[in-house]
Amino acid sequence: MSKMKLITAAIVSASAFMASQAAMAYEAGDVFVRGGVAQTDTGSGNGNVGGADLNVQSARGFTYGAGYLFSDKFGVELNSSEKFEHDLNTKPGGSAGSVDRLPVNLLVNYYPMGGLDSKVQPYVGVGLNYTRFSSEPTGFSIDESYGAIGQAGVDLAVTDNFMLNGYVSYADVSADINAGGATIGEVDMEPVTIGGGITYRF
Repeated sequence: MSKMKLITAAIVSASAFMASQAAMAYEAGDVFVRGGVAQTDTGSGNGNVGGADLNVQSARGFTYGAGYLFSDKFGVELNSSEKFEHDLNTKPGGSAGSVDRLPVNLLVNYYPMGGLDSKVQPYVGVGLNYTRFSSEPTGFSIDESYGAIGQAGVDLAVTDNFMLNGYVSYADVSADINAGGATIGEVDMEPVTIGGGITYRF
């Protein structure tokens, strides 16, 4: 076994051991920050432009967020990411360049195990998604989008303050595509984002 595999195995084993020992309770007044990496799957059939079908390709990027629990079981979270760069394709037509997408999400989360000592703390949340597009192909602009978002995730306690995090979210993103002062199409997609990283609780 290579040295890198041995180191990786040791880290995984140590994390599993610490997680088996740690238990923590989410409580009113807790503040947390999160960071990680996410993959956004945009599916297909993401709108139209100039009479052609539009496909927005999937992308990956770093994510971050912060939250506050105003009771043992309910809290708010604000999260975002670096700009996701999506390749664009039209049918017919082929490659149509790329566009950057910056999502900002404000959610209310529910923690069913809030107030209970448990190393596993699942949560679900609903809220508002704001999406800003930039770096569109020359001659085009895409409006901002406001829509609903839902998420489900889990924090796994490693220590009293440090947790491993995983989540999935679903958002509704719809915006007009403009060129020459006129609307010529629409971006209409429902990105599903799967992410993982760490949560630190203060």
